[in-house]
Amino acid sequence: MAAAEALAARLDRPMGFLGVLFLFVVLGQLLVTEPGWSRILAITGWISWALFVAEFVLRAYIARFATAFWRRNWWQVIFLLIPFLRFFRGLQALRALRVTRLARVGGIVSAGVRGSRSAERLLSSRIGWLAAVTLVVILASSQLLYAVGSYTDFSTVLHEAAMATITGSGISATDAFSKVMQVVLAVYSVAVFATLAGSLGAYYLRPSTRPLESDQNS
Repeated sequence: MAAAEALAARLDRPMGFLGVLFLFVVLGQLLVTEPGWSRILAITGWISWALFVAEFVLRAYIARFATAFWRRNWWQVIFLLIPFLRFFRGLQALRALRVTRLARVGGIVSAGVRGSRSAERLLSSRIGWLAAVTLVVILASSQLLYAVGSYTDFSTVLHEAAMATITGSGISATDAFSKVMQVVLAVYSVAVFATLAGSLGAYYLRPSTRPLESDQNS
């Protein structure tokens, strides 16, 4: 058990970097059309996913597969299972429900969540972590809007998602999913502004540690 805990601790930062890299692998799979590159990215994605599963199993082993562990990490199980939807033959009959697109959207959401958690692992600065998470939100939201067909040009959706994430407005698409995403990004932009304001206020209002001039003269 001690050896497993030590291994999990050593894997923390490498898995953090892999989580960030995985977000860009998912983006590449969404945009690349050349068969060779598509195959390379698909293999890279599955290798990354296998490593995520292995790490999760290791941490479950360290927790002795306790009920509390599964209650706290049930959402990770769902995200780890989403890519395997495409292998269930029975789902082929549900093409009208666009299960393939659902799996793709689930993969993007999973990559975004993992990317934000990876930023938390890698960055100790609150401002740096917030900037990294904002970048992850921009990339994930633009990929979602592109994957569901709200936009046909990724450069356009990337720009509008960035503006919506930072300012709360900018989404020009009018379909239902785009409207929901605009509300979500607007709420996020308010949260970011409030967090930045709080951090800057705490920095400038904290008591000075420098000795007073009168103390220096005495």
